Amino acid sequence: MTDIFDFGPDEQNKRDDQPTRRGRKKRLSRPVKTLIVVASVLVGILVIVGVAGGLYAMNLARTFDDRTTTLPEAFPEESTRPTASATGAMNILLMGSDSRGDETNLDDASSSDQRTDTMMLMHIDADRKNVYVMSIMRDLWVPIPGRGDNKINAAFAYGGSPLTVQTIEQLTGARIDHVAIIDFEGFAGMTTAIGGVDVVSDKAFTARGTQIQVGTNHLEGEDALNFVRERYSFTDGDYTRVENQQRFLQAVADKLISRDTLTNPGAITNFVGSVSDYLTVDDTLDSGAIASLGVSLRDVKNENIKFFTIPTAGTGMIGGQSVVLQAEGQMPGLRDALANDTLGDYLPTLQG
Repeated sequence: MTDIFDFGPDEQNKRDDQPTRRGRKKRLSRPVKTLIVVASVLVGILVIVGVAGGLYAMNLARTFDDRTTTLPEAFPEESTRPTASATGAMNILLMGSDSRGDETNLDDASSSDQRTDTMMLMHIDADRKNVYVMSIMRDLWVPIPGRGDNKINAAFAYGGSPLTVQTIEQLTGARIDHVAIIDFEGFAGMTTAIGGVDVVSDKAFTARGTQIQVGTNHLEGEDALNFVRERYSFTDGDYTRVENQQRFLQAVADKLISRDTLTNPGAITNFVGSVSDYLTVDDTLDSGAIASLGVSLRDVKNENIKFFTIPTAGTGMIGGQSVVLQAEGQMPGLRDALANDTLGDYLPTLQG
């Protein structure tokens, strides 16, 4: 794949040690009705809920804890961060990374060639009735602490998860409670595990041999990965790609919440196993935390998961780079909505 950066980060400094793998097995304290909301992203990707109980739930927990990678230092210095939400809402930063990058620097403040192709901020209401997933354009021009202005995805190359979190917290004014990073390669196995997903496309295009038609497309394996990655086929580049990523994640959510999946233990087990191998999370986002969150979200339905994109003012050229510009006039409203847990009131004004 063509290099996604138009800038040159500092010389890469690799750590000798690999990120910590969970070495302990955690049992859920009581039989749980499952709901595993496996967050991630692209890609961010997963806001999903599954339902089971007893030994089955504990087996899922062990799979998740044993096979995910943890980031002991996922966040920036506390003195640089916003205060915790007073409302009880939760914010999870979802990132999609490229496995060609340096996997040893995800939580390191030194530079690397690790790429994050996708960023989404998932906001979960305090009453746990709605989930909002906001895409952040990778070429959005923003201030990066200590690095000056640049495309927002430069933060990951310059300082891994800590600098990316700091940059987004500075941009939105919202404290990020958890971080989940999924390697794009995990999308292939993830969709195959649940028998593929049906995604509606407004445009016909070809992506690395995958033929996408106007209307419904059944995607799994490499076809799903090609769909969420493609941007060169579109005149508006990342705008259509972000829309496709949102549609894909909504399709995954629809499939996982469907009765056919929730009543199929094998499908859920395969899904959790497929995703866990490609998932990196902060060290507080273990199976216990996810199960607790899942139970609190047990009444969330498909229509309660809402996708939108951070306000932008189109594209422009800065220093020879094509960038996405912030819609400065709409950012104060976004910050207030995140702080006051009123995104439901904010979105109609954004769309209008």
